[in-house]
Amino acid sequence: MLYEISEVRHFVTGLDHPEGVAVGPDGTVYAGGEAGQIYRISPDAKKVETIARTGGFCLGIALDWEENIYVCDSGRHALLKVTQRGKVTVVADSAGGRKLNQPNYSVFDSQGNLYFSDSGEWKQDNGVVYRRDKKGKTELFSPGPFHFANGLALDAAERYLYVVESNLDRVLRVEILGDGTAGGPEIYAEGFSHVPDGLAFDAVGNLYVTTYASNCIYRVAPDRQVALVCRDPDNLLLCQPTNCAFGGRDFDQLFVSNLGRDHISVLDLRVKGQPLRCHEK
Repeated sequence: MLYEISEVRHFVTGLDHPEGVAVGPDGTVYAGGEAGQIYRISPDAKKVETIARTGGFCLGIALDWEENIYVCDSGRHALLKVTQRGKVTVVADSAGGRKLNQPNYSVFDSQGNLYFSDSGEWKQDNGVVYRRDKKGKTELFSPGPFHFANGLALDAAERYLYVVESNLDRVLRVEILGDGTAGGPEIYAEGFSHVPDGLAFDAVGNLYVTTYASNCIYRVAPDRQVALVCRDPDNLLLCQPTNCAFGGRDFDQLFVSNLGRDHISVLDLRVKGQPLRCHEK
């Protein structure tokens, strides 16, 4: 392993089974709860606020340039927008006459387009990826079909969208063509044990992958070699880890949400994360 579990620490505790996590430009950490809570956590973790309740189950979250929080809410089968003042708005619950099933994770590109996964049914190959453009129109981006489409990430050049297939223990990538349409999915990395969930790139092109069912974090190097970063056999510091995001004073810490417990973990990786789109206004 590249990182001892003894070096993982709690960033904040007392959350309601957080799945989504995101970090703002000033280091503020945001998380969601299974009863629809949206948490705002100060960079030093001394202040934790519940700024909104969606009435559903918050999965992945992402910030736009104005630090509005976009929430994939599986309970409401919708993509929601939550302002810093806590106003909750449905921005999409269907696209092209198709109702959203289980919106799971989202990521912004540098133009303000939002890609988000709709996982489909567990153990069925009916997941898809949508894109909501900067004008607010939501369309099908890639029909897959994906075996439970989950975490997403964009490389620094925004040439590919990376998509977790949780049921097949692998990560695919989908080329974003010059006209904005999707190329065919291809396998990028596989063999994760077990049930990959969240993704985050660092600044040198390594892709970090959390695995929900085995309490692991993996790293995929640019040459696609897969290495185990960390594993928690006791389910204490990493417990059903779901999403992950870079943050911290030097932007070299990896924050990990833990759906199986009440906390967000942090790893001092000492490698900077890929700059977030909400940091690039």
